[in-house]
Amino acid sequence: MRLMKSRKRPPAAPACLDRCKVPCFKEEVVERVRRSLPPDLALESARALFAALADRTRLRILHALLGADELCVCDVAHVLGMSVAATSHHLRKLRLLGILGLRNDGKMAYYSLRDRFAAELATHALRKLAA
Repeated sequence: MRLMKSRKRPPAAPACLDRCKVPCFKEEVVERVRRSLPPDLALESARALFAALADRTRLRILHALLGADELCVCDVAHVLGMSVAATSHHLRKLRLLGILGLRNDGKMAYYSLRDRFAAELATHALRKLAA
């Protein structure tokens, strides 16, 4: 097998040279918009939420749980037509992000929405895109 040679990239320009050299004509607007930017923690939370919503299976799970108070893992697996193991993987990810809550009853694990926001956001986007 022949290995490909890696191409050398030109060195990155220092940050100070990469900035716009045009004077700022709307300084007040720029400063107002800069001050209105969300804090890093809020941006990271939004990024994590949208990453979770970027998966088709997780969107289907949220839609299913929006229509039911809670569902056991087996019921979610039946709704999705997937294995219990694959379903559990997605449910766990949504739970770790704080989107789903978990209730154990003996050997049964029941999932529910902790907050309807993510499910409603996903449903709203789906309705808008399906129209």
